[in-house]
Amino acid sequence: MQVSGGTNRAGLAPDVFAMPAGMAIRYDQPCDALTDLITGYHVYRATGPASIGQVNRFLPGTANVRFAFEAGPISVAIGRRTFGPLPAATLYGPTGTALKATTNGGIMIGFGVSALAWSRLFTRSAAEYRDRIVPLADALGPVATQRLTSALRAAERDDQVAPILDAILCDLLGPPHRESATIRQLTRLIGQDGGDDVAAVAGKLAISPDTLRRLAVRHFGFTPKMLLRRARFLRSFLRVFRTPGGTDYSAIDPSYFDVSHFLRDAGTFLGMTPRRFMAMSTPFLARASARAPRCSARRPRRCRFPPKRASGSSTRCPPAGHLGSIPPVIPRPPPSSTRRKFRCPIRRARARRLSEVLPHSACALGVPPAAFRCHTGGRGALVPASGPCAIPTSVPFRAGPSRAIRDRSLGATLAAR
Repeated sequence: MQVSGGTNRAGLAPDVFAMPAGMAIRYDQPCDALTDLITGYHVYRATGPASIGQVNRFLPGTANVRFAFEAGPISVAIGRRTFGPLPAATLYGPTGTALKATTNGGIMIGFGVSALAWSRLFTRSAAEYRDRIVPLADALGPVATQRLTSALRAAERDDQVAPILDAILCDLLGPPHRESATIRQLTRLIGQDGGDDVAAVAGKLAISPDTLRRLAVRHFGFTPKMLLRRARFLRSFLRVFRTPGGTDYSAIDPSYFDVSHFLRDAGTFLGMTPRRFMAMSTPFLARASARAPRCSARRPRRCRFPPKRASGSSTRCPPAGHLGSIPPVIPRPPPSSTRRKFRCPIRRARARRLSEVLPHSACALGVPPAAFRCHTGGRGALVPASGPCAIPTSVPFRAGPSRAIRDRSLGATLAAR
C-alpha cells in the first residue's frame, strides 16, 4: 500500500500532516452513517533504519481496532503491563493511562470505537477489555476479522481505506441498542466542560446512579467518575499544548481547582507530567496536538513566609530578620526535663506514663521530683538526674505491674548502687 498522508476533511492545510523522512500519517472521517459510532480512521507508515525500535506514545481513550501490514514485532505497554508481540489484527480496549508502543516499521491501519459502536459491534462488556489488548478474532469473531484484514490488504492507496471500512462496518453493525439514546446523551455530557459530578449527570439523564454506573461500565469500560475525570483531563491537556509559545495553564478546564489539581490528574492518566510526556517521542501524536517546547529555565520559587504588609503603609516591608525568601531561624526551646515530645503515638504514650509515674516514685524515695529525669530508651526508664546515683542507667518496666511494685524495684536498684 502506498501511504502519502493527508485527510478527507476539508479545510486542513497539507503541512499539518508533514512528517519526518520515512514516516507518513493519514486521518480520515467516517461517512455520515458512522459519525456517532466511529471516531475516525488512521493510517501510520514508518520505513527505513529509524523505524526499527521506534517508540511512540498515545493518549488514553476509547477502544481501537488496529491492523498491521508488512510490520515487524510490535509491543505495547499500558501502565505496568506489556503486550507483545501483537498479532496482525488486534483490539485495544478502553484505556485509563497512556500507551507506549514499540514498533519495527510497517503500516498500521485502525479506527476508534465509540461506546455507541461498542454496543452494536461487541457482545461482551467493555470493562472486560479495559487496559488490555487482545486478538480481534476473540472479540469480533474470525469471519469478520478475516473480512476486514483481506479488504485492507487489497487496498493500493491510503485514501481507499476510509471507503473500504465504511462499507464493511455498516454491514457488520448490529441493531441499535435499547439504551442507545441514553448512551449517546451520556457521550455528549462527558465531552462538555464543567464540574458535573455523577449525581448531576444521572439527574440530567433521568436515571439512577446505579443505572448510570452499569451503563458506563458496560459500554464505556470505566465508572462514570473515571470517565468524567479522563475527558476533563484530555480536553485540558490538548488545549494547553495547542497554545503557541508554551504551556498556558489558564486554558485548563474551569472545574479544576488549581494547576496542581491538573498535574495530579496528569500523573494518573499519563504517568508523568504533561511537559515531560510531550517532550518524549510522540511523532504521530504531535499531529493531533502541538508539541510543547522544552523549557530549561525554572520558575522562581515562592517564599514560604511572605513579608506582611506594614500597618498604615502601602508598601510591603520585610519584618526584622527576614532576608529575601529565607525565613528567620527561630531557636527551639530546650526539651522538658520530665516529658519529651515524640511523633510516634506509642512512644508519646509511653513518655506520658513515665511522667505520671515520676512524681510518685520520687516521693517514695524521699527526693524531690526535679532530681529525676525521664528517659525513654527501649521500654522506658527512670534515671536520677543528679546526685551520687547520677550514673546513666536504665530501669525498664512494663505497664502490667502495679505502681508500688515499680517503686520498690526502682528503690532497690538505687539502694544497691
